[in-house]
Amino acid sequence: MNYRHAFHAGNFADVLKHAVLAQCLAALNHKDTPYRVIDTHAGPGLYDLAGAKAQRTGEAADGVARLAGDHEAPLAELLAPYLAALAEARTRYGETIYPGSPAIARLMMRPQDRAIFCEKHPEDALALERYARNDPRVKVLTIDGWTALKANLPPKERRGLVVIDPPYEAADEIEKLPGFITTAWRKWQTGQFLIWYPIKDLRRIDAFYAAMTNSGIKKVLRAELAVDNPTRAEGLVATGLLVINPPWTLESMLKQGLPLLLKMLQRKDDGFWRCDWLIPEEHD
Repeated sequence: MNYRHAFHAGNFADVLKHAVLAQCLAALNHKDTPYRVIDTHAGPGLYDLAGAKAQRTGEAADGVARLAGDHEAPLAELLAPYLAALAEARTRYGETIYPGSPAIARLMMRPQDRAIFCEKHPEDALALERYARNDPRVKVLTIDGWTALKANLPPKERRGLVVIDPPYEAADEIEKLPGFITTAWRKWQTGQFLIWYPIKDLRRIDAFYAAMTNSGIKKVLRAELAVDNPTRAEGLVATGLLVINPPWTLESMLKQGLPLLLKMLQRKDDGFWRCDWLIPEEHD
């Protein structure tokens, strides 16, 4: 799967991913002690939904654009930090801008917090460096994200979040993912990890879940959202997240908010949502 993100910015998968990211950051902000954010596949930071790449696919129209207006209480609670970051990004950078994960992190971090944003694609890395220029809290590395994890875990801050959002350009990337995640978790077992993945081949996804379950990692929350049936629809219509060491409120928010989010974003009646513990805290 080739997932150059500029073509897909603001789609339904971004809505779920960035809503959960913002909830994780909001939870970290509840304590005064500093934290570290490490984004392994950060992208350029900002996307212009009026630009040629985003307009070619028009995916934001079936994603973030559908969130306009008021929402029922459970969905409003789930989306609140994300929509606040989106509004702030558009106030600063323009009304057609969509913030990627490093931009959401920068907008929500406090002066005492720090971030490492990794991006190996030269064009995107240059855009990311321009975006984060003169921010003393942020270090941008033009490097493979998996290599960066080995060198930067554990951080000196005892709290923080690793965002793992690969482009899945390599055919075997999802097969390798559990090994990378397990190695990183063993180095920083108190950190939060947010892992995004596309759901296309259900057999490969089931194998991924099985490998994660047998990894020895504990406390992994799973959230899935499909806006159409992934066994029949073309393109990306289903997405998933794993959250290691999630905020204690996240499970309840997702279970109440995801049905409403599905109702807002689904294309047909074949969509689904799921929120459960892939690995509970006391997993043997």
